Amino acid sequence: MPPFLLLTCLFVTITPASPMALDPCSAYISLNEPWRNTEHQLDESQGPPLCDSHVDGEWYRFTGMAGDAMPTFCIPENHCGTHAPVWLNGSHPLEGDGIVQRQACASFNRNCCLWNTTVEVKACPGGYYVYRLPRPSVCFHVYCGHFYDICDEDCHGSCLDTECRCAPGTVLGPDRQTCFDENECEQNNGGCSEICVNLKNSYRCECGAGRVLRSDGKTCEDIEGCHNSNGGCSHSCLVTEQGYQCECPRGLVLSEDNHTCQVPVLCKTSTIEVSVPRDLVGGLELFLTNTSCRGLSNGTHVNIVFSLRTCGTVVDVVNDKIVASNLVTGLPKQTPGSSGDIIIRTSKLLIPVTCEFPRLYTISEGYVPNLRSAPLELRGRSRGVFPFTLEIFRDRAFAQPYREALPSLKLRDSLYFGIEPLVHVSGLESLVESCFATPTSKIDEILKHYLIRDGCVSDDSVKQYTSRDHLAKHFQVPVFKFVGKDHKEVFLHCRVLVCGRLEEHSRCAQGCHRRARRAARGEDALHPGEDSLHPGEDSLHPGEDALHPGEDAGLQSQVLTGGPIHIDWED
Repeated sequence: MPPFLLLTCLFVTITPASPMALDPCSAYISLNEPWRNTEHQLDESQGPPLCDSHVDGEWYRFTGMAGDAMPTFCIPENHCGTHAPVWLNGSHPLEGDGIVQRQACASFNRNCCLWNTTVEVKACPGGYYVYRLPRPSVCFHVYCGHFYDICDEDCHGSCLDTECRCAPGTVLGPDRQTCFDENECEQNNGGCSEICVNLKNSYRCECGAGRVLRSDGKTCEDIEGCHNSNGGCSHSCLVTEQGYQCECPRGLVLSEDNHTCQVPVLCKTSTIEVSVPRDLVGGLELFLTNTSCRGLSNGTHVNIVFSLRTCGTVVDVVNDKIVASNLVTGLPKQTPGSSGDIIIRTSKLLIPVTCEFPRLYTISEGYVPNLRSAPLELRGRSRGVFPFTLEIFRDRAFAQPYREALPSLKLRDSLYFGIEPLVHVSGLESLVESCFATPTSKIDEILKHYLIRDGCVSDDSVKQYTSRDHLAKHFQVPVFKFVGKDHKEVFLHCRVLVCGRLEEHSRCAQGCHRRARRAARGEDALHPGEDSLHPGEDSLHPGEDALHPGEDAGLQSQVLTGGPIHIDWED
């Protein structure tokens, strides 16, 4: 008679206490620097450009000489004391709207929204606004303040519509005195067929790369050749038999729009590598946001290598991606300038560097990692894989993973495993959405046993441990095997989601998330003769995968498979 696996319930539920949220209208930080105002133009002879690196997701109000509120129109570059001023791309809310989300854009290189992020805005009693501002992804970014006009001078105290009029392109604010800019782009995209850019008291239409505005100033058409706006190419335009194509100087590559040239960026699991051709650098010295991180020349290129944790790299979660950003800045050593640079400011080269990593990962492993298997890397100019590994540890201290030899585990032994990041980055957290076991290395194996599902422990014998690193997750479970003489191996597959720690409503913050399908499964009732594991364990029937259409689809290329380990038991 085969031995039975005894299950011990170790499920622990912890409910954290939530502090009382303060009204941001009375709990905010004032931004009152005069250089923050839209009228302040950058003059580098009086000092270097500024950066809002100290802004970190708190609530802020613009006061004093900084202005009354954020501008809701495009601010030209080299204003607000910096290279790339940040403005609010959307109208301010009314007091009854509560907290709303708006897009904030940074202007640079003749692009009013070269970078963008999401901010929260609230209209407060008294006619002022507060903003929840995230840390800018790169320097040099500054959130701008603006002084809005007051309506007619003969208006004193409370103004009536008949007494107070605003100039064309502006609308009267809720205080009945301030004239705010009217965002024409919010109504039918300003009539633009593609891109609408709100300007002060006006707006303009723009087109994407390779397209140009028609004479009506609103609709776009394809550029027919190099004679028209250089074919929309940022550098060289070459006439071909089929039409034309954009080309880049030696050492640069075409971006995805096939019109803009950029420096190649290599996104690895632990480092970001930037290689700038030497002939583009001229007499400039290159460094990152943290100026102690500088480029090294090998004669043909200037190379800069840095990690997600160093050199001022900012890591954010944007939609379904983890975005790591930095800025390569070039300043002259001996010569006053250079030619052929990507972005030319007076004697200056600025190269934004961005790597994108997907938030959701599936990592698979046998009970013990295959020591010959390395973490999967998806390489590209601007995309990579945030590095996670599935480790098997010797004990509950989760300090010593098995490295040199594969252990022999027996039934009733404890298996200690964990999801470990290879790069420890503050400001992020992870959620193990699911972990399931299979008797083979195939992730789509019909025979599965779930240990974690929808962020919830689904096998009551699983115990989760706390970790100092919010990206690491540690678990303990009794060793088991699948029924059958041929099933002497077990593989684990885990799906990991990465979120920002400040995201109060993120999937990670929700934690355990049970779905309505539980009732449809009859409360997970087991039917006689359908057990796939030893008695006492749950089973997953072949038809259950239909409840998760596409759950594993598209993730096969991001699966790490290792192991397996032999389960030592007697027939």
